[in-house]
Amino acid sequence: MSTLVRFMKRTLAVGAVALAAVSLQPANAGASPAPVVGGTRAAQGEFPFMVRLSMGCGGALYTQQIVLTAAHCVNGSGNNTSITATAGNVDLNSSSTIKVKSTKVLQAPGYNGTGKDWALIKLAQPINLPTLKIAETKAYDSGTFTVAGWGATREGGAQQRYLMKATVPFVSDASCQSSYGGSLVPGEEICAGFSQGGVDTCQGDSGGPMFRRDNANAWIQVGIVSWGEGCARPGYPGVYTEVSTFAAAIKSAAAGL
Repeated sequence: MSTLVRFMKRTLAVGAVALAAVSLQPANAGASPAPVVGGTRAAQGEFPFMVRLSMGCGGALYTQQIVLTAAHCVNGSGNNTSITATAGNVDLNSSSTIKVKSTKVLQAPGYNGTGKDWALIKLAQPINLPTLKIAETKAYDSGTFTVAGWGATREGGAQQRYLMKATVPFVSDASCQSSYGGSLVPGEEICAGFSQGGVDTCQGDSGGPMFRRDNANAWIQVGIVSWGEGCARPGYPGVYTEVSTFAAAIKSAAAGL
């Protein structure tokens, strides 16, 4: 999702955060994302690496002290203690949730609103939960993916208290490019969704992971919720950051954060 009029990031706060498959944009922000549309409630402990960020985005634990999210969810790089990460429970209102403040943010170098939609948030202390490994090759950039988030369950809808999940199939670059009139950045973005619509990430899901099982049956992250035309509209798949393209850069940035 670019900063152009038709295609909006899936975040809640305009100009602050956007999500690809599960985004949190305001209802009046044009093509806004919602929590997972067409999904079901996730079970407690099913996706322990999921993180909710206070600016209205999602994320995943890259390490126990670093959250991987979308670049459009943050404002630049540097020291930042304004973000609260919530994890540990599918119910955001549960007394057992873990809440940790941020200390630093690193937005993808060269990010300008198109492509390169990834960022890292360092936390004040580790969260003792399983992490989500990222794809380092394109071997898993196909098939059927899982998306999850606390975003809207319909376009323009409210954010959710409980974590929702859904599965979406891979959409080729050629097909996705056709849907979006050339706005896709091939090699940096990957698309997923049904041609008939009905299942997608939405407002408030931005920054959350798109993931699948690897050859060892472990979860591996292949995408980051980035943008789309509305939520779950026919002919408009969700657009995600292609994690494998940036795996080396993410690994290097995390080591220096």
